[in-house]
Amino acid sequence: MASQITVNLVQGSIRFSFSPEAARELKAALATLVSRLKTIANRTSAGEARQPEEAMEYQHTGDVFLEVFCNPNIWPSPFAAKVLLTVRDERIRITTEAELTRLVEDLNQYLGQTP
Repeated sequence: MASQITVNLVQGSIRFSFSPEAARELKAALATLVSRLKTIANRTSAGEARQPEEAMEYQHTGDVFLEVFCNPNIWPSPFAAKVLLTVRDERIRITTEAELTRLVEDLNQYLGQTP
């Protein structure tokens, strides 16, 4: 059963149907991304050459199509990182940036409120 998640953006927010299972999958993908970004930041601060990392792409099709994309090679740390967020259905498509840390917080809040 899908309930509503609210994702806060830099300006405003978006609310859409999202299942707890999909939220847990996205949370796991974002945790991996945060870990990779921390590794990149640690290597950079140690003076090591940056190794190109694969972009993170998450897609979910439910009541709406959700895509989350992040290129970890352009962000100095997980705290500065932003993701490209696309939410669409047959009538509307919204593509915008969201702060990675805020998206993680929104997922945690959503999962804390759902059974």
